[in-house]
Amino acid sequence: MRRLIAGLGGIALAASLSQFPEYAQQYTQRLGGAVDELRVITEDFDRAAQAGGMDRQAALARYAASSDSFLAGRGDSMALTFARYADLSETLARIQGAGPVERLRSLPAYIDTDIGRRTLEHYRPAVPVTMEGVLYAGAGFILGYLILSGLVRFCALPFRRRPQGRIYRA
Repeated sequence: MRRLIAGLGGIALAASLSQFPEYAQQYTQRLGGAVDELRVITEDFDRAAQAGGMDRQAALARYAASSDSFLAGRGDSMALTFARYADLSETLARIQGAGPVERLRSLPAYIDTDIGRRTLEHYRPAVPVTMEGVLYAGAGFILGYLILSGLVRFCALPFRRRPQGRIYRA
């Protein structure tokens, strides 16, 4: 019975962990799309600033110096856009350069972002056919089996029969 329960736990954790590479791939695609769009906006702003004889900082300072609250607000909005572009670009580079274990360790950081939450909302499970997916499934099975096996064994301790010692008389 213990092996059956532990096996089911192993299968459940294997199925769960095998989905991480697919989540990471879907997240990376969404992140790459966001970075690409922010790059277009950033490059367009920089070209417009350069055409006006300014760099990005000078153009932002010009927005900020405007007495028009709308223009000043647009300048603040653009500054936030540039900061988001830099942050997301850094995250994308970090993910693309990370190995399977490093990506798994970074999972909480993925989920905390807007993109990570939206990826989870629209996530579609996939059968793991990559070596990474198979390795996660195998690790999940072993871990799930060991955890549930140990838990069942621990819970059964009070009900275990103690071996009766034989009395030898000489």
